Amino acid sequence: MRFTREVMTAWATGGVLHTAEQVAGDLTAQAADEPFEVIWKHFGDAVQVELRQRNLSQGDLRAPSVHVEEWGVTFSGDSRVHWARLTLPGSPDTMAAEWTEESNRGPHWLGFLADASDLLAGTLDPDMVPAIIAQVVVPRLASWCAVYTSDHSAPPRLVYLWHADEARIDGLREQLGEMDVAAAADTQVTSTIHLAEWQVLAVPLIARGRTLGMMCLGRSDRFPDEVIQFADDIGRRAALAMDNARLYAQQAAANRALQRSLLPPNEPEVPGLDYGVIYEPAGEANEVGGDFYDLFKAGDDSWRFAIGDVCGTGPEAAAVTGLARHTLRLLAREGYGVAAVLGRLNQAILEEGERARFLTLLHGDITPMPEGGLEVRLVSAGHPEALRLKPSGKVEAVTTPQSLLGVFHEVTFEADTVRLDPGDVLLAVTDGVTERRSGGRLLDDDGGLAKMLAECAGLSARAVAERIRRGAAEFASEPSADDLAIVVLRAR
Repeated sequence: MRFTREVMTAWATGGVLHTAEQVAGDLTAQAADEPFEVIWKHFGDAVQVELRQRNLSQGDLRAPSVHVEEWGVTFSGDSRVHWARLTLPGSPDTMAAEWTEESNRGPHWLGFLADASDLLAGTLDPDMVPAIIAQVVVPRLASWCAVYTSDHSAPPRLVYLWHADEARIDGLREQLGEMDVAAAADTQVTSTIHLAEWQVLAVPLIARGRTLGMMCLGRSDRFPDEVIQFADDIGRRAALAMDNARLYAQQAAANRALQRSLLPPNEPEVPGLDYGVIYEPAGEANEVGGDFYDLFKAGDDSWRFAIGDVCGTGPEAAAVTGLARHTLRLLAREGYGVAAVLGRLNQAILEEGERARFLTLLHGDITPMPEGGLEVRLVSAGHPEALRLKPSGKVEAVTTPQSLLGVFHEVTFEADTVRLDPGDVLLAVTDGVTERRSGGRLLDDDGGLAKMLAECAGLSARAVAERIRRGAAEFASEPSADDLAIVVLRAR
């Protein structure tokens, strides 16, 4: 019902809203107990709702309980389509004229502009903004709308076209190819263009002093002054929404590129080791996370791994993450042991001064043993403890808690040595797992993580990592506000 109301509102077909809701309800009430799709189509003088389900026979389907122009059941491929069509009162041009007349008699235009602002502010996807612009103005202000975007010195490019009668879109697209869009865009003021039987209103989209494109509205009669005023106002709001979406997309792309640069470029083959890693940054804003992991070759017969968590997010945290990754790799390849590496990394972070961030880190050295299994020397600097799982299901902590990095100048670290026999699993996570919150409880309260790991005996490293990730996600219903990293090492 919500979808139907939004569609009818976007198409300005409120006169048939009640009937449309009834028809949609009648069709969905007859749907089989299987997934289905509801699709609304606009045909200029009518709208049609379709309910599609796959792999169904004809069945006993009935007409809607209210009057419709026509209804039926058709089959498309392996889908059954139960549909009904409603006639709209008046043509698109008549509807636009009636709307304009109504808006002149009261504050209707205030509601229209408020709705338009809400729709435009509701997305930060630059590809969606042109579609919303067109849906807002058609058929309220015009019979069709074409949205063009400009990119530096390149000519305007048509990115979205919408007509109240979808069957006429292809023909209109060919007509627009003959229109001198560049000349209209250069004026940077609203202007009128003649195109075949159409009167075209070209509204520049300008935000923060930059021309982003142009919105062209078309109707068969003259544009009233009130419509031009509405179009100018919507153009300003649309341009600001388009610019905000572009800026957001650019920032998100930069964050993703930066995040990728802070993760391992490749995952090496380690003799006798099966490993699995999972990394999930939190937040829909694509903020650069403070969690990281690494696995790399340090010498002829040794490999290093690390999993860490920098306090905070964003560029400051990313700077410390980059410093940590490169320092770990450089010093490891120079032959420094894991404890010595952490001591030097601690000094490097403190030397950053005000830019320094606290860092928890688990860093280990992996050496395959001639008789089988692995020897792991590791240091936990303020990090959640590493856990070892035996094939019998026994779980135990194998690290000694030591000072986190970036706090104290005079601090020394000592490595713990852990033996992983074939089938043993070593699990390391960030606090995005251990501190996953559900109400007043944390996931790791009362040894919750160890209990979860104990259920993973006999699984591959990748399966263990996925089981821990899924367990953290299912522990709380709300999305996590913290990054998550999981490293699983399993001796073969």
